[in-house]
Amino acid sequence: MTNIFVGNLSYQATQADLQAAFEAYGSVERVNLITDRDTGQPRGFAFVEMADSEAAQAAISHLNGAELYGRAMNVNEARPKPAGGAGGGTYSGRRSSSGRGGSGGGRGRGPRW
Repeated sequence: MTNIFVGNLSYQATQADLQAAFEAYGSVERVNLITDRDTGQPRGFAFVEMADSEAAQAAISHLNGAELYGRAMNVNEARPKPAGGAGGGTYSGRRSSSGRGGSGGGRGRGPRW
């Protein structure tokens, strides 16, 4: 099973659009269009799973840079999610010696968002 990341998607793109685009290269197991959990609006990226790795590689090479609703898609093999969850910033929630909190770097300026 090959998991493919599809980025820079138009907000008009649907799961059916992605299914059709990738099925031109082989059988698609699943399409997961990522949406905002609060608004339900698309976030501009998706994951597509294909069982045949050769078909997946063909889809990646042909669809990377291809336009869908006027936007060039960024298509590549998905990297595994890092251990420990989503990760991200360095803010620890603790107060620093300056009393301003966080580990945002700099001299007592607090966290940089």
